[in-house]
Amino acid sequence: MEAVFVLVHSPSVGPGTWAPVAERLRAGGATVIVPSLAGVGAGGPPFWPRVAELVGAAIAALPAGRSVVLVAHSNAGLFVPVIVGAARRPVVGCLFVDATLPARQGPTPVVPPEALEFLRDKAVDGILPPWTTWFDESEVAPMLPDPATRAAVEAEQPRLTLSYYEQQIPVPVGWDAQPCAYLLFGPPYEQVANEAAARGWAVERIPGRHLHQVVDPAGVAERIAGMARTWSPPSSPAVARA
Repeated sequence: MEAVFVLVHSPSVGPGTWAPVAERLRAGGATVIVPSLAGVGAGGPPFWPRVAELVGAAIAALPAGRSVVLVAHSNAGLFVPVIVGAARRPVVGCLFVDATLPARQGPTPVVPPEALEFLRDKAVDGILPPWTTWFDESEVAPMLPDPATRAAVEAEQPRLTLSYYEQQIPVPVGWDAQPCAYLLFGPPYEQVANEAAARGWAVERIPGRHLHQVVDPAGVAERIAGMARTWSPPSSPAVARA
C-alpha cells in the first residue's frame, strides 16, 4: 500500500502553506495529511514535545499498516528526528523542503546565535511579531503570488514567543536510518542543501523563493512525488498538473 505524505509546516506560519501542494498530490491519487501546529507555542518551553505529539497523533490516526513519508518545510525540518521517534507508523523517507537541517546527533538550536540576536531586537515582552513582518516588503512580496494568498498566509501566522526560538531540540541517534533527501528553492538555503549533499542525500532544486510551494504548487507536488517514488511501491500515483 502507498505511503502517506505527511506535510509538516513551520510553526512560524500555518498549515495553509502546504494546502495547495496537498490538493495536487491528492488529485494524483495520493493520501496526504497536513497536521496543524497552530498553538504549538502556547505554554512554556520546551515546545518540541508538542510538535512531536501533534504530528504523531495525526500519523497514529492513519489505518494500521500505512507507512509515511515526512515532508518538512523551513523550521519544521528541525523537528523531523523527534517526529520520527514519535511516529506509530513506519517512516519510509524524510524530505526536507527549503528546510533547516537537524544535527546528525545531539541537541540542535532552533536558530544560530546571530539570528537569536536579530529576534531579540524584535520581541516585545518576550513575544515576536508575525513572521512576514520581520523582513522588508521587498523580500516578502515576491514570496507570495497574489493578495489573496498573502492574506491567507498572514491570517494563519502565530505570534511565537522568543523562548520558542531559544529552545534546543534533541536529535536521537539513528533518526535518519531511512532515506532522506533535500529539495532546495534558493537563497539562503544553499549551504544547507550542500550539507545535505555532504550527508549523502539526494538533492534537487526548483528555483524559487522560500514559500515557492504556494507559488507553484503543481511543480512542487510533482517534484515531491518524484523524489519520494523510490521510497514507496512503484505504483505511486502521478501528480495531477494544474
